[in-house]
Amino acid sequence: MMLFLTIFISIYTAMHAVVFWGMHPLLKGHRALPTLTWIWMALMIVAPLLVRALEKGGYDFAARALAWVCFSWMGFLFLAFSVFVLVGAWHLLSLGLNRLGTPNLSIHGPACSLVVALIVLGVGIYGMHEATDLRVERVTLKSSKLPPGVERVRIAHVSDLHLGLIHRDETLAPVISCLLELQPDVLVATGDIVDAQIDHIESLNTLWQRVTPPLGKYAVMGNHEFYAGKEQALRFLRRSGFTLLRDRGVDVKGILRVVGVDDPAHGSNAQDQRELEVLQRNRSECFTLLLKHRPRFTPQSAALFDLQLSGHGHRGQIFPFNFLTALEYPYQDGLYPLPGGSNLYDSRGTGTWGPPMRVLAPPEIALIEIVATGN
Repeated sequence: MMLFLTIFISIYTAMHAVVFWGMHPLLKGHRALPTLTWIWMALMIVAPLLVRALEKGGYDFAARALAWVCFSWMGFLFLAFSVFVLVGAWHLLSLGLNRLGTPNLSIHGPACSLVVALIVLGVGIYGMHEATDLRVERVTLKSSKLPPGVERVRIAHVSDLHLGLIHRDETLAPVISCLLELQPDVLVATGDIVDAQIDHIESLNTLWQRVTPPLGKYAVMGNHEFYAGKEQALRFLRRSGFTLLRDRGVDVKGILRVVGVDDPAHGSNAQDQRELEVLQRNRSECFTLLLKHRPRFTPQSAALFDLQLSGHGHRGQIFPFNFLTALEYPYQDGLYPLPGGSNLYDSRGTGTWGPPMRVLAPPEIALIEIVATGN
């Protein structure tokens, strides 16, 4: 944990330094502004740690208020950092060219700082709106594995809601309303439904209980379920009406086989082998659904399932972070055909983590319709 905190503080401080450098031409004309800006930035650097301390200490209101401020700031900071990295790269290039006798081509100055600030403010405000712009992504797959008499099965997929300190009723209620309108046959949740301290969100169980698909509700554990506390997370999901699939599978009325595996955050270092063993134990002639939090494809398991549903990456959540997440998770948005005829669907996520904003990665509920071949 100390190593993680050290890395986080170091990277976050460096991001603030880049943004301060970018904004300095706009600030330096005022005697107090540079100092006040650094004081604010220093507070924001340690604020996420203060949020967790307040939350664990039972100061729920203070923790939630500070979380809204510091995580919103984190989003705006990331946007500004992304732009100023480009400005800084051009500035260094222009300095190098200037030594070769070319005119100074740097754009680093008050006008640039003001333009970047206005762009970041506009994009950030839009990102807060986009985070509430819940989309329904509809996918249709044909299969010969549905039993006679069953023409189609409609599966609703949610992931990465991160219910907890910031996201509560106001986040979950629109999701529940949408699910009630969609009326799926099955509801699945592929992890990170809860986040951080969750002993104050029991009221959300009642909202989840309103959704009662005829073929049931199934969930797997994501990394944040383990961060929040395994027992708390399990209790919350069970009270919400979900059947937890922890390295096991269930037969759903002879129509589907639903198999789920824990996220490796629970301590296992051999997830691929564990996943293979779980799928081998659950071989079925039925259409087999694999619920797995992270959108990693295990080649040796390909012939043992028909559709993998995942989340985790949020498609970066805030552009251009999606380019970094794509390095780790190339399957990060939508449906991907896999070798052997199976498919993987990765959700952009239904909520947000950290900054309550999304840019070019709107939240989603996926409605996946499995249609019998010939229909």
